[in-house]
Amino acid sequence: MRRAALLLTVAALSATVLAGCGGENWAKKCTTTGTVVECTPTQRPQVAEVTGELLDGGKYDIAQDRGKVVVVNFWGSWCAPCRAEADDLETTFQATQAKGVTFIGINSRDDRDAAKAFERGRVTYPSIYDFDGKVALKFDVTQTSTPATLILDREGRIAVALRAATTKAQLQPLVEKIAAEGTG
Repeated sequence: MRRAALLLTVAALSATVLAGCGGENWAKKCTTTGTVVECTPTQRPQVAEVTGELLDGGKYDIAQDRGKVVVVNFWGSWCAPCRAEADDLETTFQATQAKGVTFIGINSRDDRDAAKAFERGRVTYPSIYDFDGKVALKFDVTQTSTPATLILDREGRIAVALRAATTKAQLQPLVEKIAAEGTG
């Protein structure tokens, strides 16, 4: 019963977090294919200032990654699809780092120890500990569920939103496409 209540809370939070802050729904201007929303450079919304406490301590500020493509993955250790996509996220991270790409996780509604145990041996990029969803609210994205992944362009704008678990076959070409913008 407690787990069901937690999952219901997380689903409601995800819908609220990823429904945006009451502003215009930018994704309606973009191209949606299944669970993937792709925006042209003129359609992309700017991400606000995003800062947070890292799961393993320390602070993260998205401004430090301006000029890089930033892949943001929303996850929880309680989420089976999150467990399924973790290896694909890490493989894509390793394959694209040299192209000016970085990853950051946003962990929500999770016990810190459970989240750390989940990451150990799975991913090498950092995650923000966001138990109450305040950091996730700053991304002002369209309704989705956990997991979800955003690809931010080098200017800090949302270029792609993936509204479900992803795979390397789906994610890596999208990341490489955004990483190649303006470099040719």
